[in-house]
Amino acid sequence: MVSYLSFLSPFAPFFVTFLLLFLLVEQISYLRKKRNVPGSNIILPFLGNAISLTTKPTSFWKVQADLAASLGFSVNYIIGRFIVFIRNTELSHLIFANLRPDAFLLVGHPFGKKLFGEHNMIYMFGQDHKDLRHQIAPNFTPRALSTYTTLQQIIILQHLRSWERLSSESPGKPIYLRLLARDMNLETSQTVFVGRYLSREAREKFRDDYNLFNTRLMKLLFDLPDFAFRNARLAVERLVETLSDYATQSKKRMSEGDEPSCLIDFWKQETVREIAESKTAPPRSSDVEIGSYLFDFLFAAQDASTSLLLWVVTLLDSHLDVLRRVREEVSRIWSPESDTLISAEQLREMKYTQTVAREVIRYQPPAALVPHIAMKDFPLTESYTIPKGTIVFPSVYESSFQGFTEADRFEPKQFSEDRQEEVIFKRNYLAFGAGPHQCVGQRYALNHLVFFIAMFITVLDFKRHRTEGCHEIMYCPTIFPKDGCRVSLSQRCPRYPNLTLN
Repeated sequence: MVSYLSFLSPFAPFFVTFLLLFLLVEQISYLRKKRNVPGSNIILPFLGNAISLTTKPTSFWKVQADLAASLGFSVNYIIGRFIVFIRNTELSHLIFANLRPDAFLLVGHPFGKKLFGEHNMIYMFGQDHKDLRHQIAPNFTPRALSTYTTLQQIIILQHLRSWERLSSESPGKPIYLRLLARDMNLETSQTVFVGRYLSREAREKFRDDYNLFNTRLMKLLFDLPDFAFRNARLAVERLVETLSDYATQSKKRMSEGDEPSCLIDFWKQETVREIAESKTAPPRSSDVEIGSYLFDFLFAAQDASTSLLLWVVTLLDSHLDVLRRVREEVSRIWSPESDTLISAEQLREMKYTQTVAREVIRYQPPAALVPHIAMKDFPLTESYTIPKGTIVFPSVYESSFQGFTEADRFEPKQFSEDRQEEVIFKRNYLAFGAGPHQCVGQRYALNHLVFFIAMFITVLDFKRHRTEGCHEIMYCPTIFPKDGCRVSLSQRCPRYPNLTLN
C-alpha cells in the first residue's frame, strides 16, 4: 500500500491542477451563460444549488422569483445543468408558443421517454400533435362529460362517507387527506377512463402498480434490477399493457353497437366510425398507442387534482365567509337527501361555487413550474439568448399573481360574471397551460373540483388541525399544503345519498 502511494505521489500535483482547472472552466462556462442576468455568482462544483433545491424547494424557488423581479427571469445551476427561471408572463408565453424541435421541448421527467415509452403526448409536437388532439376531442364533448359526471359524483360520495367513518373511529385525532384524496382520484380516473373493463381484482392490481410508479418516480435514476426507477418503469409497462387490452375490448364492444360508458368507449367509438367511413384506421389509433395515451391522461389527472382538493379544504377553512356562501348556494340547488346527483343544469346554477373553484386554481396552481429544454440557442429578449441545453422553468405560479385586481388575496369574486377577470387577465391564468399543449381535459377537471366542493361542504363538517407552517406550500412535484391537510370530519347531512355504481 505504501509503495502504491509512493508511486502515485509524483502525480498528485497534476491531479490537483486538473481538478482546479476543471472547476475553473465550469465556473467560467456558467458565468458566460449567466452574463448580467440575476442569479448566483459563485456555484458549487457540479452540484450547483442542488442541495438547497432538494432540502428547501419552496424557499429555493422563492429566491429565484425574487431575483427575477427586475428582468422577469433569473438563472441558476443544478447538477451540471444551467437553468433559467421565468417569472414574467409574456416571456412564459414565448416559451409555450415555441414547442418545436428547433426551440423547446417539454421535460416531463429527466428520463421521460425511457419511463413513459415512445407513445407519449408530452414529447409530441407539430402536425402529429394537432392530429392527436383532434382525435381526443370527442372524449370531452358535453355528451361524454355528462357520462363522466355521474361516475365522478358517486365515487366522491362513496369516499366522503369512508373518510367520515375513518375519522369517527379516532375522535379528536386528525386524518391526513392527502393520500385519501389521491386514492379517490385514482379510482375516479380508473372508472371514468376504462370503467366496466376493470374487475375488482384488476382495479386493485392497477392501483398497486400506479402507486408503485408514483412513489418511485423521482428516486435515484438507475435503471438496474431492484432499483426504484427500474420498478417504476416496469410498472408503467404493465399499466400500458393493461390499458391496451381494455382498448381492444372496447373496440369490440363499439363495433357491435354498444353505447359508450367511459372515456375509452367514446374514443373507440369514433375510431370505429372513421374506419367504417374510410376503410382504414386513423393514425395513432392502435390499441397500444391508445393505451399509452390513456396512461398520459391518468398521470395528468392524479397529483394535480389531488393538490387542488387539498387546497380547497385548506382555503375554505381559512375563509369562513367563502365557505358560508358556498353552503348557502349549494343548499338552495341540491340536497343529498334527494337521492339524486347534481345535474348539468344545477351545476351551471352553482355560479359562486364555480368562481371558488377557479380561484383555487389561480391562487394555488398545482403544476407550479413547467420545465422545458432549449434544443437550440433561443433569443428570450433583445439582450439575452438562452443557451442550447438550458432547462427553462416558466412559472405558472408567479403568473397567477400578476395582472389580477386582487392577485395576492384569495378572492373568488374576481371570477364573477361582473368582473370576469379570467377573461381580462387570460394570459396570466396559466394553470391549464397555453399554446399547443394546453390541457384538453380542463372542463372535466373543473367539473370534478366543483362536484367535490359542493358535496364535501354539504355532506361533511370539517375541522382543520393547524400546525406551524401548515399553509406553506411543498413541491412534490406539484404543490401541496405542507402538513398534508390534517382534518377531523363528521357527518353534516341527516343521511347519505342512496347512490351506487352499476
